[in-house]
Amino acid sequence: MNTIEVSTTQNIDIEYDVAGLGERIAAWFIDMGIFILLYLAGVIFVGILAGTGASEVGFVVLLVIYALLYVFYDLVCEVFFNGQSVGKRAMKIRVISLDGTQPTIGQYLLRWLFRIVDFVLTSGVGAIISVAATKNKQRIGDIVAHTTLIKTTPRTQLSAVAFRPLVSDDYQPLFPEIGQLSDRDMELIHEVLQNFTKSGNNLLIYNMANKLKNHLKIQIPQGMNEMQFLHTVVKDYNFITARDA
Repeated sequence: MNTIEVSTTQNIDIEYDVAGLGERIAAWFIDMGIFILLYLAGVIFVGILAGTGASEVGFVVLLVIYALLYVFYDLVCEVFFNGQSVGKRAMKIRVISLDGTQPTIGQYLLRWLFRIVDFVLTSGVGAIISVAATKNKQRIGDIVAHTTLIKTTPRTQLSAVAFRPLVSDDYQPLFPEIGQLSDRDMELIHEVLQNFTKSGNNLLIYNMANKLKNHLKIQIPQGMNEMQFLHTVVKDYNFITARDA
């Protein structure tokens, strides 16, 4: 499975799986389903207007609004909703730059313009072949804009047991300051630990440990390395949150 490294606000690089062809197609069907429902609602509304003797101008205005929604839907959603349309959000995927950063408006605009090539000129075949054949699962618009789609579901949930050591009732937290952290912070720590086991990248551990030390204004005790520090943070957090629950 291909991955993209995304830099978090804590300057930690986290790997996310690239979305496959199946997720893209499913998201497209969901979005198209929305427009089918809007079309049916429009037909009903037009029928009501016709029954009241409304002018044809109203029908034209309604048609223009529907066309504008259809044409600009993906662009507007991706720009204002973090690279996601309704279908992408439902499938838990989103648009991202190949360098792991948030795409610029120009990148969103490029991939939107190339929908003409991906879906109109080639009837969708060009997009399917491109996604299936490219390393980062990119349609033609993605290749031009240097973007792709990633899965947003975290690999490690807070309930994961790999880095969730059991602690006894008489356990004494070494770092009481850990209570300042949130569940999302702990998910990030779990993610870093899991990615380290897969990549062996010590820099992930060092960066996360330094960020935690600076944020909480604590020092790692002598004789404890950064990996042991992170595992102790997890144990302390589990104990503190269980005690305060």
